[in-house]
Amino acid sequence: MTEKPNPWLLAQTLGVAIGVGRTWPIAGQIRRAEVAWADLGREGDLPPATIIVPARNEERNIVRCVRSLLAQDYPDYELIVVDDGSNDATPGLLAALAAADPRLKIVTLDGELPPGWAGKPHAMQQGYNAARPQSRWILFSDADTFHQPYALRGSVALAEAEQADLLSIIPKFELKSFWEKVLMPFAVLGISLQYPLNQVNRPGSKVAIANGQFLLLRRTAFEGVGGYGGTLRGSLLDDRDMALAIKAAGGRLVLRNGQNLMGVRMYTGLAEFWRGFAKNAFVGSRRPYLAIPFFVATGGWLGVGPFLQLPFALVRWLSSRGSKGGNLLLLSLLQVVLLTLGRRRFDREMGVEWPYAPTEPLAALVFMGIMTDSMFRSLSRRGLAWKGRTYSDAAKTQQLIH
Repeated sequence: MTEKPNPWLLAQTLGVAIGVGRTWPIAGQIRRAEVAWADLGREGDLPPATIIVPARNEERNIVRCVRSLLAQDYPDYELIVVDDGSNDATPGLLAALAAADPRLKIVTLDGELPPGWAGKPHAMQQGYNAARPQSRWILFSDADTFHQPYALRGSVALAEAEQADLLSIIPKFELKSFWEKVLMPFAVLGISLQYPLNQVNRPGSKVAIANGQFLLLRRTAFEGVGGYGGTLRGSLLDDRDMALAIKAAGGRLVLRNGQNLMGVRMYTGLAEFWRGFAKNAFVGSRRPYLAIPFFVATGGWLGVGPFLQLPFALVRWLSSRGSKGGNLLLLSLLQVVLLTLGRRRFDREMGVEWPYAPTEPLAALVFMGIMTDSMFRSLSRRGLAWKGRTYSDAAKTQQLIH
């Protein structure tokens, strides 16, 4: 007797197909946003610019970052690094770099935050306050980045050509460890779903996001929204909130593929990854009170469920000699194939090897935990901890720009 199709299983298969269908075009959208950065700005005058790097306990990254920024082929720029109360080797490394190259200016903070400030916006604003007045473009970058020599030239030239007020990029992610390769593609894919590239670049859309690892701002636009000293002083997601502020003020936001412009290695292991994304997951989500429970529920059902069902279905089918579980086996296999192909398509875009595609359920499971933890900490007095600071009122910073 032929088995009747299970409505729940059919719905699950349809959900997987829809989910993969939604994520499938993202790799192509990112690829089409590539720019020939090295060819830009070779001719014509480029305005003065300032690069600002906030750094707190960045001994692992700061030397590579600063050297890459001092190697820029830009005619007129200054580099400011803000040492935000570091208690590791960062101050000594910066001092040695500054002694070797007087173009590097160091702003030293004691690490104490005035009331109402979050750490990174405070450091960024102090760096801006030390910038020379003639700079027309301000590039904020992070200490874990490394830049091509044409990064500033190409980005300023494109921003000028497109009349952008804020230009940001999708970087090249340097992925070396197991957890980086499992989790980072899943993270970038999830962000891209919430903040579609075409909507971010559309002037009439309210969807806005930027990457704080490369945040190029027209000075007048930055000052026009109050910089980081006004509404955004308490932001835990300084890049997204600055993008929202620029768009809300009528400014032009441009997000491009900068994989051949700048690279970054964000986290090296699971613990770092968890802390870093738990800090941002709740405050960075659109409509987080609905989005996070929805993701956790659908992530378990559509992301993890098929990979658990498949071995169960296979055992059931084999033990019954093919008389039971045929539909479950076939549809679970179809779901797993779709999810693996979808993940592989995006992994290829990020330079991740093919054996990592089947780790999709592991990534989903970890992010279900990260998002639950982020929501709990944001809404409770436990708060979000980062760089030795704890933010107990994180939920209040979720929507600073209306």
